[in-house]
Amino acid sequence: MHYSKEEKAMWLEDWRQSGKNPWAYAKENGLIPQTFTSWARPRKKEVKQPLVEVPKQILKSTSHAQEILIEKGDTRIHIPLEPVLDELHTVIARLGQAL
Repeated sequence: MHYSKEEKAMWLEDWRQSGKNPWAYAKENGLIPQTFTSWARPRKKEVKQPLVEVPKQILKSTSHAQEILIEKGDTRIHIPLEPVLDELHTVIARLGQAL
């Protein structure tokens, strides 16, 4: 059976007020326990990474630099413009740790 958002919200509100565990509540109310517990499970919110605008002055000052510097909070990532293979592996590993 397919339930609307409103019906799901009604069932979830009633369950929260009941104080019962979701499995028992579903069985007592003729709902499929696996389905109901999936409704009751908190949803993970998607975390969006904001885009950061780089001012033109910074781009101009780094255009002749030997590396690109990425900063976020206390994290600094230096990317050489002409990396050798070992340095590139290090940069990629650090980038993965920073995210």
